[in-house]
Amino acid sequence: MALSYELRCRECGKRYDNAPLSICDECFSPLEVVVDLDAARADFTREKIAAGPTSMWRYKALLPVPDDYVPPTPAGWTPLLKAPRLAQRIGATNLYIKNDAVCLPTLSFKDRVVSVALANAQIFGFDTVGCSSTGNLANAVAAQAARLGLKTYILVPADLEAAKILNTQVYGANLVRIDGNYDHVNRLCSQIADRFNWGFVNVNLRPYYAEGSKTVGYEIAEQLGWRLPDNVVVPMAGGSLITKIRKAFKELIALGLVEDKPVRFFGAQATGCSPISTAVKTGADHIEPQRPSTIARSLAIGNPADGVYATRCIRESGGWAEDVSDVEIVSAIQELAETEGVFTETAGGVTTAVTARLYAHGRIKPDELTVTCITGNGLKTTDALNGCYETQRAVRPRLTDFEEYLEEGHQELAFGGVNVR
Repeated sequence: MALSYELRCRECGKRYDNAPLSICDECFSPLEVVVDLDAARADFTREKIAAGPTSMWRYKALLPVPDDYVPPTPAGWTPLLKAPRLAQRIGATNLYIKNDAVCLPTLSFKDRVVSVALANAQIFGFDTVGCSSTGNLANAVAAQAARLGLKTYILVPADLEAAKILNTQVYGANLVRIDGNYDHVNRLCSQIADRFNWGFVNVNLRPYYAEGSKTVGYEIAEQLGWRLPDNVVVPMAGGSLITKIRKAFKELIALGLVEDKPVRFFGAQATGCSPISTAVKTGADHIEPQRPSTIARSLAIGNPADGVYATRCIRESGGWAEDVSDVEIVSAIQELAETEGVFTETAGGVTTAVTARLYAHGRIKPDELTVTCITGNGLKTTDALNGCYETQRAVRPRLTDFEEYLEEGHQELAFGGVNVR
């Protein structure tokens, strides 16, 4: 069967057949998947999408998998939540949360990208797969590889959060802790992929892996009633997600599923690892690598692979990038949980705090339709909240004791909210 997608260099445009490749042999720029929109047009209509599965695979016609591919994991199709209480606190009136903290099977948006990457790992005949990871990707690869019966080697920085390490080991993956940061780990994985001919989802399978992120954009548009927002706020680690949401919107416009309109893209990083936001703020046309130092370990990539493309996406759309401190990250985690009942990991704290700052600084107007992306679950980074809450004394199971407890003035701890000034 002829496939309706191929690899193409993002800079020189050289075309490649589908293969486990990520770098152009002419100009050494990254490759990306290009889908034949004309070929997909008949199978990508609002009616056929609505009749599809309640997962990201309702958009299969625009993903790099064969037409007859049967996905084993129902990732995606996560809630788009109106956020009125958070909006009131930060000065907004039309704010939504795209909540991938509940994405299946491992509670982060990485389940989307891994679904597409491992589909292609099978197509290319790999029996062993792996990744370099700051946590969420490790969880997703381990879980989905277990379901597919693939051998797995996952390399992570040694200081990764304990919950993310456990959430990788429980699936039976071979987890290798590396004495270094993510950039050291990623370089080693590139060497391993070449040496052992394994399928590393964010190395030799990266072009296919990245396409899974488009489904966030498709879902936002469909869940808004097939319209585009005015603004999207996206956390940035390697920088791919923000570019792929934009690509998804462009594809929907080209296919006539949504009305064309300008959408501004805003990037969010932690101050302790902010190479992309720094480039945006300084007007630089290159990314200056940084040594990560932040509690937001899932965003701690000092030399982001798609950093240049993320800055282009932000600038061309008229958006902006901001970064926030670890103190602001923790405060924003609490703010989101207290107002909207969404418990996010540290990356979501980054996005929430940056969103608040964008409103406070007038970069986003209160009434503009804005979507902020929450990409992972707070149960994975509970250590970030250590010391934030007191352990209260136990009360005997008697009404009089409870009344005495109330008279002592006990109440829920209140943490003044996001520090955005």
